[in-house]
Amino acid sequence: MNVNSVSSTFLLIAFFVYLLAFFLFVLSITGKRWSNRDPEVHTKQWGFVAFLTSVFGFACHVTFFFTRWAEGGHIPTSNMYEFMTFLGMMIMCAFLIVYLIYRTPVLGVFALPIGFIIIAYASVFPSEVQPLIPALQSYWLKIHVTTAATGEAFFAVGFAGGLMYLLRAVDYKGTSKADKREQRGVELTLFFILMLIAFIASIFTWNGSGYKAVFSKDVVTTVEGVQQTIQQKETYVLPPIVKPYETEVVEMKPFLGMTEPLFTAPSWMEGASAGRKLNTVIWSVLGGLILYGLARLVVRKPLGAAVGPIVKGMDPEDLDEISYRAIAIGYPIFTLGALIFAMIWAQEAWGRFWGWDPKEVWALITWLFYAVFLHLRLSKGWQGKKSAWLTVIGFIVVMFTLVGVNLVIAGLHSYAGV
Repeated sequence: MNVNSVSSTFLLIAFFVYLLAFFLFVLSITGKRWSNRDPEVHTKQWGFVAFLTSVFGFACHVTFFFTRWAEGGHIPTSNMYEFMTFLGMMIMCAFLIVYLIYRTPVLGVFALPIGFIIIAYASVFPSEVQPLIPALQSYWLKIHVTTAATGEAFFAVGFAGGLMYLLRAVDYKGTSKADKREQRGVELTLFFILMLIAFIASIFTWNGSGYKAVFSKDVVTTVEGVQQTIQQKETYVLPPIVKPYETEVVEMKPFLGMTEPLFTAPSWMEGASAGRKLNTVIWSVLGGLILYGLARLVVRKPLGAAVGPIVKGMDPEDLDEISYRAIAIGYPIFTLGALIFAMIWAQEAWGRFWGWDPKEVWALITWLFYAVFLHLRLSKGWQGKKSAWLTVIGFIVVMFTLVGVNLVIAGLHSYAGV
């Protein structure tokens, strides 16, 4: 068994241990209802067991990280698979740190799913160890990427705390316009989470079934003054609802009687794999709607109203404090990693500190957003619901910076999507 297979095994173990820890945290909160012991004692005991289980999962995750490092000869943060697994590891690390401070088992119910969803998302990408491209062959890879991901990990825990606060504070029995607006906001947040889960599930399902659709088009290029026509191919692993602009079907397995795509991507959608990305977005939205509809059918009420009772016993001020403290820890780390160290590395790699690359712009937007959050929190007294909504919106910005920019917008950081 080679080192790479050993590292992959440890990641798989970590994933399932995190799942077990999540269910143990759920048991610590809900099991007290039928336990004969004192509810507080029950929560503490099972919460401690869940915490130890999380620590074991984190140890397996760290083992994966270092064994993969040994296999590749460089820190495993150079592509989307490696970066997302590292981000998942740092989310778990941030969760363990915050948990040790506040000893709140319900935090594990909301923070752990973020970690193992990120790991599952990483598994969508090719996992082979790849050699570093020239731009990444620098010790700044270790410094910039690790600190930026650590800051984002604390933002994720802050998001979990903010979402918990909203589930605790939003009145699902209220009928005023403000109540309805807050209810829709929570439902939309939960829908986005389900949409990400649907995306991961659809990729795994269709990859496992061996589905493939291939499209091609002729592209004219000029090499040393000579025009050449080459055939450019685009491969889908999801059934093509939409095909790339000006392409022909080379291979397509029938899907629900559909032998060709329903429509073509618009001509204004330019860039690498634009049609495939649009197809993926459509599938993610459809999958999210199906999951949300099934969940609503099962619980027969808004999802926020169904999940809310889990945190009803929590003090809202404690949840507000958890969210704020996590972001307060993550912000200076993110500042160092995503801005200062990134600019130093950009100067070394590309000869300029700033170049308005999409990833640079969105990293700046993320930094400014959390700067505004901290300003409003400390200077204007924005606490409670206002603060919680900002943590939720902020993490959506973080996820777009990580996923949307890498996979949708072309730029110098597009290597991360390989």
